[in-house]
Amino acid sequence: MRVIAAAAAVLIMVGVADARTWRVRPGPEAEQELQTALIEARPGDTVQLGRGRIELTSGLSLDVDRVTIRGEGHDETILSFSNQRRGAEGLLVTSNGVTLRDFAVENARGDGIKARDCQGITFRRVRAEWTNGPDSNNGAYGLYPVNCSDVLIVDSIARGASDAGIYVGQSRNIIVRNNLAEFNVAGIEIENSYNADVFGNTARFNTGGVLVFDLPDLPQMGGHSVRVFENTISGNNTANFAPAGNIVASVPAGTGVLIMANRDVHVFDNEIGENGTANVIVTSYRAEFQDARYNPLPRNIMIRDNRFGNAGFSPTGDIAALAQAGVPMPDVLWDGATLYSVGGTPRNEQVRIVVQDNRSTRTGTASFLSLGLTVAGSPYTEAAPDPTFPPLMALAEPERVEIDD
Repeated sequence: MRVIAAAAAVLIMVGVADARTWRVRPGPEAEQELQTALIEARPGDTVQLGRGRIELTSGLSLDVDRVTIRGEGHDETILSFSNQRRGAEGLLVTSNGVTLRDFAVENARGDGIKARDCQGITFRRVRAEWTNGPDSNNGAYGLYPVNCSDVLIVDSIARGASDAGIYVGQSRNIIVRNNLAEFNVAGIEIENSYNADVFGNTARFNTGGVLVFDLPDLPQMGGHSVRVFENTISGNNTANFAPAGNIVASVPAGTGVLIMANRDVHVFDNEIGENGTANVIVTSYRAEFQDARYNPLPRNIMIRDNRFGNAGFSPTGDIAALAQAGVPMPDVLWDGATLYSVGGTPRNEQVRIVVQDNRSTRTGTASFLSLGLTVAGSPYTEAAPDPTFPPLMALAEPERVEIDD
């Protein structure tokens, strides 16, 4: 056994010794050099990007495990796709154990950085931005891991995405920590994913700050076990600029946190305020669907110990009509649905929502309102608003997500 262990140690040391650093500096040959490095790199290699702006006309891709792409800082090393003519995203990663750090991707024709089908992906001090500001012609997603496990997004920035600045979809074991998301439609979105911790982030000046969704007709559904805590979620009043038909095109401007059709979601110890529609919205999925596996109701939702600032001062979308009819806008708004139908068959469920120990700069104790729309997808014209808080009960908090950092 000692001989085997020693041999394994030698192999590891040889692998480290053989690791190569590919150096790419801005200049007329940079695009070809970078594409070559990403194709010819071997596990353990580093692609080192120099300081400056690297102009690119085609999307980049990486399909080699355990490669690091590293720049000199997200304001110092910029991959510019302003003249991109080919490729569906700026950078596509389809390998495991990849680390992206200390560089920016600007003005990608499609998504900024997409990681697909990965086990282990780290974004650290990465910026994805469309520099012309909110625009429906911008790419959909800034930082975009999908169908990945062990996702770490930390100390990064996303601006200008026409869907979500930081989006994690159909993934497992996720940490989104200490990032800035601003001027996107959705600042941070966790969709159809399992076990996510979203904390220490600032989501501001988006249409919606933090979204936790579950959608039908996807390979992974039943999103659950999401903790949203210790974030600052403020001033998310940017007019919705998502292309028509996009699911986030229905997000009302002025939304702090939006929870839809997910379960075991805990929102706590956040600073949430200056959101013109509501600080927190809890809702069922409102569109028709045929997928018999799908549950459109939010379940086991805990909203506690948050500090709420001003909200409801400029509601948009269907909710605006309720405000115009004299319905006071609360800090926490729930559609009230406990029934839904699949293929004409009605189903019901106990929807446990707990709202407790939240403070408001407006009213002292934070306010709550159920719209009384018992059936998922009912029109807002059928609302029977009720400000009675749901009963207090214990809801088990999801376990902390652990990822080697």
